[in-house]
Order: sequence, then structure tokens, then C-alpha cells
Amino acid sequence: MARVMISVLATVLVAFASVAQAGDDSGIYIGGSVGYASVDYSKNDGDINFDDDDTAYKVFVGYNFGIIPLIDLGVEGSYVDFGSQDGRLAGTNGNTIEVTGWDAFGVAGLTFGPFGIFAKAGMIAWNADLDTRSFGNSTDSGNDPAYGIGAKFQIASFAIRAEYEYFDLDNVDLDFISVGAAYTF
Repeated sequence: MARVMISVLATVLVAFASVAQAGDDSGIYIGGSVGYASVDYSKNDGDINFDDDDTAYKVFVGYNFGIIPLIDLGVEGSYVDFGSQDGRLAGTNGNTIEVTGWDAFGVAGLTFGPFGIFAKAGMIAWNADLDTRSFGNSTDSGNDPAYGIGAKFQIASFAIRAEYEYFDLDNVDLDFISVGAAYTF
């Protein structure tokens, strides 16, 4: 009976130790994601209306501090290309907007073995190029808040991530849903 109890206790301790360390690999990580971005902007009772989505991608780098087991705290920055969205402007269709940006986030998450969830908040420095049929081309830029949530599956230093990010660019709502991978050094 004592052997059985010792075996059970040892198994539980080994399982707990692997859960406490799996997925919370600290250090620098790099990665990329692909998905789709959706722009939603309407003004003047639909005279100006961009409500479209397109394929988008990002490349990112971050640092996970790994201070507390089961809790991930870190910073992350990325370059994001939101693709090209079509819209209606001054009664004409065929107008496009292309948005790119550099963002920086603070990241906090919980790790449950190889699975983890995370949330992030930060800022994006964005640049928008508007190509219109009636008024020619114009550009705009700014710095605005950005938020995100996600989940990951990590084995050793390799992680697969799924994310939803929301960017509040002036009066434009920009959503980005993506799937990607990351590698921690």
C-alpha cells in the first residue's frame, strides 16, 4: 500500500511540475500570423461607406518575462499589413483604402500546461492610403489604442496562436482575426 501511495504522489508531483513549466517559455520570441482584416467606417448617411475585409498579415517579436509559473507577462511589437478594402465615397464605388501599422502591446496571460490564453493592450502607429475615383489619392496617419485576446498551444519553444485584435483608428473600426506561429529562443 505504501508503494502505491508513493507512486501516486510521485506521479502527481511530476505532472504538476510539467504543467507549471510547459508553455511558459521565457525569453525572446518571433513569429508571424495571417488572417483577415475588416474595416468599418460610415459617414454622412452612407455617402462614405467602407465595410469590407481582406487578407492581412503581421510579423511580430516579443519578450516573455516568465516571472511567475502559470502566469505570462510580456511585451510584444509587430508590423501589420491590413490589406486593401473597397468602399463607397461620394456616390461612387471602386475606392480603396490600404492600412499598415507598427504596434506595441503589453501582454498578460495564463498558461495551463501546453494551452494558454492571453490579452494585450497597447498602441498602433498607422498609415492609411486612400485611392478614390473622384478625389485622387490621399494619406492619413495617427496613433491610436489597440487591444487583443488570443489562445495558444505551445510545445517546447514552438507555439501556434489564434488571435482577435481590435484597432480604434480615429473614427474607423478595424478588426483583425489571425492564426500564426511563434518560436521562443
